[in-house]
Amino acid sequence: MHAHRRLALIDLGTNTFHLLIVEMPTQPGEKPVTLLRTKAGVRLGEGGISQGIIAPEAYARALHTLAGFKEEIELHEVTETRATATSAMRVTSNGPDLVRDIFAQTGIQVDVIAGEREAELICAGVRQAVALGSEPNLIMDIGGGSVEFIVATQTTIFWKQSFEIGAQRLLDRFFPDPSGIFPAAAVAAEQEYLRAALDPLLEAVQRYKPVGLVGASGSFDSLADMQLGRLRTESELPPYTELLVSSFQASYRHLLSGNHEQRAALPGILPMRANMLVVAAVLIDFVLGISEITRIRTSAFALKEGLLAEMLAA
Repeated sequence: MHAHRRLALIDLGTNTFHLLIVEMPTQPGEKPVTLLRTKAGVRLGEGGISQGIIAPEAYARALHTLAGFKEEIELHEVTETRATATSAMRVTSNGPDLVRDIFAQTGIQVDVIAGEREAELICAGVRQAVALGSEPNLIMDIGGGSVEFIVATQTTIFWKQSFEIGAQRLLDRFFPDPSGIFPAAAVAAEQEYLRAALDPLLEAVQRYKPVGLVGASGSFDSLADMQLGRLRTESELPPYTELLVSSFQASYRHLLSGNHEQRAALPGILPMRANMLVVAAVLIDFVLGISEITRIRTSAFALKEGLLAEMLAA
């Protein structure tokens, strides 16, 4: 039996925890083989991120999810595990406790990374899925806690910034009513807030004039699923999907017009994502509004694939 090198990459996001297990190539030039790609909706930021804590229920869900990941890691005889955590663990007072508890219970050492580093890794991941070419594109990752924006070509990053305005925070701030009617006043309030919060993005967009938007996150996957009219599984996702601007605008109208039940019933939507998708769609619409972008692609690859690409290049 040849000594295999199996790598587990874990991305502990504010909404979703991702696990990718790959067999690393033994020969140069070969590609890693994906053995498992899975995710779990943990909603780590729910009920606490806006107060700077991880709520007890979310804390328990995180430990439960990682216990499950640990089983998969053992099952696949993984030789090396890399776990990164982002916004929720960066900014909460009990984030360090959770890092310690995860290590105590699973032996998984979590590395909490800064927003700038997160943006870099997302860009590296997106470049594996989407040929950016020689014209600048705007890459956007809507997390639960933070949102990363990167202006880049296939070879160069011109500008990058992480903003703590993720979907869970937007939800807490503009959409506290769980019945799920999102009134026009709330849309206007969110847009006004974004205009102030995203001032550096406005400048970057005017300066670099990106020709396309590349979205890497669950919200973009959901919008692409709505365009298709059905929910795709994680293993089914192609590296990227073209999302027609007209399809996005139609989905956005549907999302705004309904209540929670009607939204959750739309084809291609996970009920737990429905309300979050509304505040995310307002954000995407805002970005399209401040730019002259007419092409949207959704990338199935993000942070964990960026980490893998970096390790392969090392």
